[in-house]
Amino acid sequence: MTPFRQLVVNADDLGLTSAVNDGIFDAHDLGILTSASLFASAPATGDAIRRARTRISLGVGAHLTLVDGAPVLPAQSIPTLVTGDGRFRRSWRPFIVACLRGRVLLDEVERELSAQIERLIDAGIRLTHLDTHKHVHLYPPVFAIVARLAARFGIPVVRVPYEPGSWMNAMLWFWAQHNYRVARSLGLRTPHFVGRLATGVLTHPALHAMFQAARPGVTELMVHPGYVDDALRRMPTRLVESRLEEVALLCSMEARALLVGERLQLVRHDLARASRRSLRHVS
Repeated sequence: MTPFRQLVVNADDLGLTSAVNDGIFDAHDLGILTSASLFASAPATGDAIRRARTRISLGVGAHLTLVDGAPVLPAQSIPTLVTGDGRFRRSWRPFIVACLRGRVLLDEVERELSAQIERLIDAGIRLTHLDTHKHVHLYPPVFAIVARLAARFGIPVVRVPYEPGSWMNAMLWFWAQHNYRVARSLGLRTPHFVGRLATGVLTHPALHAMFQAARPGVTELMVHPGYVDDALRRMPTRLVESRLEEVALLCSMEARALLVGERLQLVRHDLARASRRSLRHVS
């Protein structure tokens, strides 16, 4: 008997720019995308919230941010999380180094992330999952906070962004095992995770390989679709033209054919154990 396998196709960075929003919504309306992770405080968050409200078939989670962005709380109330310009540190590495050196107060992390979740909920978004920008919650003390917040707000799924094959596997594996245990103790679901190694280089063969390798149960495929505008080009991101290529791939007949061939059921995070999204929706 073929193992029962479900797939959540999740776009990170909803709210980054209006053109990125356009690409994500097209990948859902016309393609195989089932879910998206929304920034609480990005340039096009308001546009994303307004348009997400009209797409009841799209699962929306919080793309919690502690790097490469602006906080929701006043900068002076979270001084260990921000730099001199009142924004978060620019990337994963300086944030984690500061954490390891004891320069980040976890109380500030919890208050800021709670404020981000509350902002989205207050805007009428029913959150289906939590993850973080640049995967900073892989660091166990931050993951513990994210998991507690998921339980507190009744959010059923938290991403553990561990994918076998990374050169950093040794450290990340130990962190991931700890995080799985924390999530399990709180009754949270943590789907299998793929797509990190293909970020910026997602191709049809790579998509096929990940579909073939999907394990029994629920797998989350992380993607970064979007169209390109001047606002995106001005941002410090390596993911520019690749976003446009991902929109085309996710909307292609070939991607749909791969799903059918592998007998993968498309779902969103909150419906993964109950129902599936029909492929007729994306045909």
